[in-house]
Amino acid sequence: MKFQIPSFRPALVFAAAFAVSALGFAVAQTPAPAPAQPALSDAMPAPPPPAITASAWVLMDYETGQVLAGENADQRVEPASITKVMTSYVVAAEMAAGKVSPTDQVMMTENAWRKGGARTDGSYSGFPVNQTASLLDMEKGMAVQSGNDAAIALAEHVAGSEDAFAALMNAYAQRIGLKNSHFVNSHGLSEENHYSTARDLALLGRAMIRDYPEEYAHNSIKEMTVNGITQRNRNLLLWRDDSVDGIKTGHHSAAGYCLMSSAKRGDQRLIAVVMGSSSEAQRATDSLALLNWGFRFFETHTLYEAGVTISTQRIWKGQSDELQLGLAEPLTVSLPRGKYQQLKPTMDIPATLVAPVEQGAAVGTVKVSLDGEVIAERPLVALQAVEQAGFFKRLWHEFLMWWNAE
Repeated sequence: MKFQIPSFRPALVFAAAFAVSALGFAVAQTPAPAPAQPALSDAMPAPPPPAITASAWVLMDYETGQVLAGENADQRVEPASITKVMTSYVVAAEMAAGKVSPTDQVMMTENAWRKGGARTDGSYSGFPVNQTASLLDMEKGMAVQSGNDAAIALAEHVAGSEDAFAALMNAYAQRIGLKNSHFVNSHGLSEENHYSTARDLALLGRAMIRDYPEEYAHNSIKEMTVNGITQRNRNLLLWRDDSVDGIKTGHHSAAGYCLMSSAKRGDQRLIAVVMGSSSEAQRATDSLALLNWGFRFFETHTLYEAGVTISTQRIWKGQSDELQLGLAEPLTVSLPRGKYQQLKPTMDIPATLVAPVEQGAAVGTVKVSLDGEVIAERPLVALQAVEQAGFFKRLWHEFLMWWNAE
């Protein structure tokens, strides 16, 4: 049985009221006020995204995970030092699990120093070899200065070896939902079978911001001094736009210049990933252009909150005669500005509901369409359990169901 929801209201969530008749077959809808006439500019389609010179790129809405624009988003690329976001995620997750502590003393081993220290061609943190620093400072040295040496030292401390840490990286990547990524090291220097995609990296950034905001905040630090050496964060956008608060740069000859950036303006956050750019300046210019375009032409709306009744349905043979349906998680969509009034939500619910029903059980779906395309779909769930009624009520309901079916 499909129900058309007449309109959305941005108050407590975008919920439409449903009243159900005594027998549960007729559904009444509250009349909706006529929508305001949209501005002329709202009727115009959003212009295409800016021309990006990178080999692969993506712009993602943080709240929904929707990709607003992209090119070669699922093409395998070398992630370079953006790999260190995965390293930060693993370290943060292991800290949250109590396996390591921010006050742990992490040794800058000779192995870490030789592979990623000042004598190498890559970026380094500057922590002295065969000396210790707190895990928190080492993590900041990796995030701010993109220290390869710090990334290796952290991997050795957390997992005992680089290989064991790489296994942790891949396990967490799978849990996050990265479908086309594989990590071999903690720092991102070129190595066989070490790859990701622009889409996966955007999802990684989203997970880092969502799950470990304190550790994510390290990426907004503009400079850091270690062992008397002050180094600046390589993310130029931190100086160009106050709304940008991260996240990570990357570069080596095989990967080109890369940048995962994120900005928050008002309640909206976007994540841009630019891979294989031609220069440090170009990756920053392209990333900021993508962010500006996304903020200008897209908006995010929460249509339904979790746990709020969307529909009340007749249920047979239960101790209660009504079943409240809603969502287990909020339903949020990102869409072009001015298109909110054009959203078309529908509900698909079985014509007959019979107890018992457990709380949280899926009972139908709610879909939201724009211009004939479904842009969001979520299961409707029972917000409360309905236990089976006694024998005589079940028998009576069996008769009523037969009667109404005729």
